[in-house]
Amino acid sequence: MKYYIKAISYTQEFLLGLGIFILMALPLAVLYDIEAVTSRSLALYDVVHITLFFVMVIRPLADIWTSSQYVRPLVILRKGFGVVSASIVVAFLLAKIIADPSGYIQNFFTTAYWSLENYALFAHLADVTAILLLITSNKFSKRVLGAWWKRIQRLSYVYFYASALYVYLSFGENLILSFMAIVTIVTIVAYVKNTLKIEVIKATTV
Repeated sequence: MKYYIKAISYTQEFLLGLGIFILMALPLAVLYDIEAVTSRSLALYDVVHITLFFVMVIRPLADIWTSSQYVRPLVILRKGFGVVSASIVVAFLLAKIIADPSGYIQNFFTTAYWSLENYALFAHLADVTAILLLITSNKFSKRVLGAWWKRIQRLSYVYFYASALYVYLSFGENLILSFMAIVTIVTIVAYVKNTLKIEVIKATTV
């Protein structure tokens, strides 16, 4: 078990480092139209959704399988996988802003940018929440924001469902639909289990 925890710790450090590298390198690669990156942009977005799926599913699974000593420690990796996922989204967004900052800002405040045409609303909600989650995924933000930190982190649900809906509605990827279904089911099951546990505790302490 000691080596298992250590492996998780090393994986977390690697993921956080990878997230920083993505933020530094990917915007430049997109701007300079490096073929190795631009030709694989869809694959990078697959990484976004796979890592985000892990982030969303692991905590409820840990709440459901409380008897498993191997599932609960994986909750630590939510931060690392979340940083990688959001870093890719933010990196592509940064490339757009760097290429045309005034144009991007002007479009941001138009109704067309937030319309349902071509499911733009879902894509841009995912962009905004990815930024908020990324910049608050650190101990400093947690200390400064206090109770608000956890509320902001709950935007991960908006990030997950908005990005998943955009991909599914735009490209019809059934895997994304499966991700949404699994996350929804395990979240509900975990919520019900936790609620029942609280009720039992209250009943026994009366």
